Order: sequence, then C-alpha cells, then structure tokens
Amino acid sequence: MINPVGFLDDEPEDAELEQFMQQIVGDSAGDVLSQMRARGIDPRAMMSQNGKLPDAATVRAGMEQVRRIMTASGDAPVNTVIAHDMARQAAMKGGDPTITAAKADEVAQAFRMAELWLDVATDFLPPAVKPKAWSRAEWVEATLPAWNKLLAPVAASMSEALVKVLGGQFGDDDDDDDPAEHGMLNEDALKMLGLGGLKPSELLKRLGATAYGMQMGQAAGRLSREVFGGTDLGVPLLPKPGAAMLPSNVAAFATDLDIPLSEVQAYLAVREAAATRLFASVPWLATHLMGLLEKYAAQTEIDLRSLEEQMRDVDPNSADQLGQAMSGGVFSPRNTDEQKATLLKLETVLALIEGWIEEVTTQATIAHLPHSMSLKEMMRRRRGAGGPAEQAFATLVGLELRPRRARDAATLFGHVFVSGGVAARDGVWEHPDLLPEPVDLDDPAGYLARRQAHQMETADLDAALAQLLAGGFSDSPPPSDGSPLSDSPPPPGGPQPSDIPEADK
Repeated sequence: MINPVGFLDDEPEDAELEQFMQQIVGDSAGDVLSQMRARGIDPRAMMSQNGKLPDAATVRAGMEQVRRIMTASGDAPVNTVIAHDMARQAAMKGGDPTITAAKADEVAQAFRMAELWLDVATDFLPPAVKPKAWSRAEWVEATLPAWNKLLAPVAASMSEALVKVLGGQFGDDDDDDDPAEHGMLNEDALKMLGLGGLKPSELLKRLGATAYGMQMGQAAGRLSREVFGGTDLGVPLLPKPGAAMLPSNVAAFATDLDIPLSEVQAYLAVREAAATRLFASVPWLATHLMGLLEKYAAQTEIDLRSLEEQMRDVDPNSADQLGQAMSGGVFSPRNTDEQKATLLKLETVLALIEGWIEEVTTQATIAHLPHSMSLKEMMRRRRGAGGPAEQAFATLVGLELRPRRARDAATLFGHVFVSGGVAARDGVWEHPDLLPEPVDLDDPAGYLARRQAHQMETADLDAALAQLLAGGFSDSPPPSDGSPLSDSPPPPGGPQPSDIPEADK
C-alpha cells in the first residue's frame, strides 16, 4: 500500500523525511530529495541533528533569514544589514547604559572647560557643533558608514578571491559542460532557498559579503566598547567634525586608575576637542587621510595559493565548515610594494595627527590637571599597544591604525612651538605638500632648517618663473640709451627705413 507522501509503508524514515521537506519547500520535496541523492548527498545525514530531524518551523525561519541576508546585500561587497545587526549586538553585550540628562550635562561641562583651556593652546577654532554624549550603540550608528566605505575595496577583492578558489566546487566552472549537475549550490538548490536566478558565483560573492559584514560588524561593536569618543583612532569616522564622548567607557577606563574620574574625563575631553579643532580647521586633512586609507585598501591583493591551501579541507557542501573558514582569517590580505609606499605615508600622517593632539593637550592641561603627565603617558601606551578591536580591524584590512611614531611627531611639534610659538606649530598644517616626512620624524630638531631651505628653493623657483613669464631671459643686455637694437626689425605698422629722410638717418 502506498501512503499519501508516495513511499512504501516499510520505509518510514523516507516518509518522515519527505513530510519534513514538504513542510519546508512544498510539493517539490520529492524532486529536491531525488536531486540531492543523485549528487551523492545524503539528505537525512545533512539535515539531522543527533540522528533526529529538526523542527520544520525552525528550519523555515532559518531559511527565511538566509534569504533576507542574501537579498539585502545585493551586489555590494559588504553586507551592511548584517554588519549593522552584528555591531549593535556586540555593542550591547553586557549592557549599554542609556545616557541620562545628568550624564549629558556632565559631559557638556567637561567640553566647555576643555574649549576654554584650548583657546590659549591653539589658534584653531572649534566647529559650531554641540558636543555629544553617546552610548555604545549610538557610536556604532554614527561611525559604521565610514567603516563600510573604508573596507569595501578590501571586501571586493576577497569576494573575487572566494569565487576563484571555490567557484568550481560550487558548480560554476566555465570549463564544465554541465555545471548545474555539480555542487550543492546549483540552480535547483538556489530555487529551494528562494534565490533562483542567481549564478553560484553570484551567491558566493554574497556569501563573502555576508561573512565580511559579520566580521566588520563584530569588530565595530567591540571597538565601541573601547573608544572614548569619535577621534580616538585619528581617523575621521564622522561625516562632519564634532566632539563626542562615551561616558561608560571613560568610567571603565578610570576604574583601575588612582586618578579622580572627573580629571580623567576632563583630560579626554581636551584630547577629543583638540582633534575636532584640527579636522575642522584643516579642511583638506580628512580627505587626504581617507584618500590614503582608500588607496591602501584598493591595492589589496589576496594570496590565492595560501587561500587554496587553507580551504583545501573545507567541504563546500557543509555550510558550517564554510562559515567557520570565512570568519577564521583565511582572507588575510598581503601587502604589495605599492601598499608599502602608501602605508609609509599613512603612518606618517597618523603619527603627525596624534603628535599634534598630544602636544596641544599637554599645553592645555598641564596647568589645570595634577595628573596630566601621567594621563599623557597612559594614552601613549594605550595608542601604541592597541586593543582587541583594533587588532580585528587589522585582520580585516591588513592595516593597524596605530601611530607608531607619535612620540617623534610630538617632539617635532614641541621644537616648532619653542622656535615659533603657537602660530608656527599650527602652521605645519598649512598644506599637504608641506607636511613633515619620515626624515623629519627621524630628526625632529632639524625639521625647521630643512623646511626653511625648501621654502628658499621654492621662492627662487617662483622668482625665475615670474621673470620668464614677464618677458623671458636675454643673453644681451639692452642698449644704455634705451633705444631699440640696430638689428631688430621695426615694429609692425611702424615707419620703415625707406620712409626715414636721409638727413635723419
């Protein structure tokens, strides 16, 4: 006797499996199971958990989530939907205190005091933006778009690498006569997932975008638990310059210090406000820095041989193995020669930013905060070592956002201040072409002499160019009486020699 689902009564396990599949994919359950078996896939072994089939409703919910994730990413190299969700979850892990009105007023007062101290320490003015007190989730919302813009070129390179390495295993090999007959992610399987019409290579790119989005979101969420404001990394993460503070992170940092919280908060407010003034008063700086970051990211290359070796034991039919591999650092990029040159420029700019902030903060706080120098040294060590989240971003983009030579940069700005005061020190940011270079960080004391020599060379060149444009150079001096040279032709339209009376010749 045949039962309603089409199997003999002595095959209860097959009947159970088809009933299970019917609840998930409907009337096409029999065809799906047949196709899986034809490709050597055991449906029960693949779907069972400890020998039992899972709850069909749970599986449907999971498939719906997969469809939502895959369709949300589109063709973008980073799945920003999953990145946002993961970042918010990581930010709120263990609690994310809401900013009360009292706490917001406390932060505002700290920034008001910071601005007064900075008015005598720098000529740069603050932006006309009210400072903010943020929760960790609010920091994530404000900065995630900048991380996506920065990491998108790297993510695109990694998605392409994923397709090259795994495309054939997923039935997307151009040399195959019938690629739809191989791999789990063939056309029928994609239809079952509600993703019909996608080529396996397109799905692989979306898988890569999702995996990268998960990593980026987790890193951003963890970073939200470490930062004090919007400028900690020296990178402009906000659309416009503006000061911000995360009171819960400041309080956690001050817990293990033998320094009053109010003093720690005041010092960090000065640092944040100084950085904000720098980016607001030097409008080209943010563009210059982000341009270097984007150039570095766009030059990323994936070591395909290393990737192939690491993915060799991954079963493409196992979603768990694939997910673990994609989130386990197998896509770590390698530095090219072009990147190394860009990296040197980038590290120099980051060091200059941190060095200027440190020097200005020291001058602004040393007369007001008893532990100013201790806090300065703590921040130096903190920025030099980096935290777990910074290390996670280093894995993602192959770049550590640490100002390795900040101490040398601070020394350079100190020399300039002693020689020329506030105006000279802030004048270092006059133009990107005039920024100190690595040789200046090697010898901060000689920076001013080298800059003066360069300015003299530039002035001589400008003078020579002005003289050339004014009439050119001549090997023969003009006659002493100012008359035209005898062998020079008369001006057009002027009297000709034959027209001049003989007596006048």
